[in-house]
Amino acid sequence: MSSTYQRLYYRLKPIYGEREAKEIVLLMLEMGFGITMTDVVCGKLDEMNEEERVKLKQMMLRLERNEPVQYVLGQAYFDGDIYEVTPDVLIPRPETEALCRWIVEEWHGEGRLLDCCTGSGCIAITLKKRCPQLSVDAYDLSSAALKVARRNAERLQQDIRLFQMDALNPIPATEKYDIIVANPPYICEREKRDMRPNVLQFEPHKALFVPDNDPLRFYTAITCYAADALKPGGRLYFEINPLFVDALKTMIRSFGFREIEVDRHFGYDQRMMKAQL
Repeated sequence: MSSTYQRLYYRLKPIYGEREAKEIVLLMLEMGFGITMTDVVCGKLDEMNEEERVKLKQMMLRLERNEPVQYVLGQAYFDGDIYEVTPDVLIPRPETEALCRWIVEEWHGEGRLLDCCTGSGCIAITLKKRCPQLSVDAYDLSSAALKVARRNAERLQQDIRLFQMDALNPIPATEKYDIIVANPPYICEREKRDMRPNVLQFEPHKALFVPDNDPLRFYTAITCYAADALKPGGRLYFEINPLFVDALKTMIRSFGFREIEVDRHFGYDQRMMKAQL
């Protein structure tokens, strides 16, 4: 095993733990330098030129300050594709991949879909790619996030319509959708004490947190909008905070939705919810 690889790993191990430190080093080497684990075993890591060594040193310093490796690289994997990520957008997560898989499994054919709080655009782009007959719209309040989403859509060659809107003060719906999906802010302020520094210090708080006294504020606003913007029989999908499953069900029912389902089929207990109008 390369001595350089061992040094990188041991520098990160006290911060991230054994398993994650290995994953971070391998991801950094593969996405940042095109070096695979096979290359490491073959000694290619020790053949870096001076420019690459300087780049590696700078990356390691950022990682040691708890900056997420995805921001260090400016890229993240999602559903097998590489997305641009910046501190203006959340880092795409496996739970969100599972939400997309659920929709893909259930939807076949043409239709219109709206992705609320799109961020990097990973949900909208993935669903357009997996269900090409869908017409996909997506919005975000952040103009910086929309720029990232637009670049991702262009690079991955997916035709989606992006626009700026505030989920809490939406423009009245002028079009009807078959599907509305959202991964809105849902982490309570009180949950910060249990979160890791790489999330708290670097990911956009406006995309993460809600007040302790109003944890469903985004869900309620989006559900209210969906009750008007969905076609009869339309479907609403949420990534959810498992702490508020029962409260979410009650709120969603109050807007006339039925057949509320919490999915557990993808290994993420009580992290996704579907309702039908």
